[in-house]
Amino acid sequence: MRVSSSGFNPQPEEATGEKKCLNSELWHACAGPLVSLPPVGSRVVYFPQGHSEQVAASTNKEVDAHIPNYPGLPPQLICQLHNLTMHADVETDEVYAQMTLQPLSPQEQKDVCLLPAELGIPSKQPTNYFCKTLTASDT
Repeated sequence: MRVSSSGFNPQPEEATGEKKCLNSELWHACAGPLVSLPPVGSRVVYFPQGHSEQVAASTNKEVDAHIPNYPGLPPQLICQLHNLTMHADVETDEVYAQMTLQPLSPQEQKDVCLLPAELGIPSKQPTNYFCKTLTASDT
């Protein structure tokens, strides 16, 4: 996907059928210095229950009432990150990342030894600064 110099995909969302992706530098500047994302191809731990709770909280719904319950699902899954796209909410300008994960097979999971340092690799993103003069509509 090509991204324009403004940081956004130049084609309208309706025409392409996909969400607009932000330029990595702009996304990291908005997310802040404490946010790091795993590189594509890395192995990550996914917590389905925590994800369900976050979805329920962000949509103001009860976890048990509207979110499906999967009792046979393990509390954590070791997955491989296949795709990572960076976005911003159109209404709130809040940045978020969308990740495509594939669970490892039971045999692959046995072969994995995740060290704490591998789970929290800091971003190698260079530090750039963006300035904006705040207006009354920004507050």
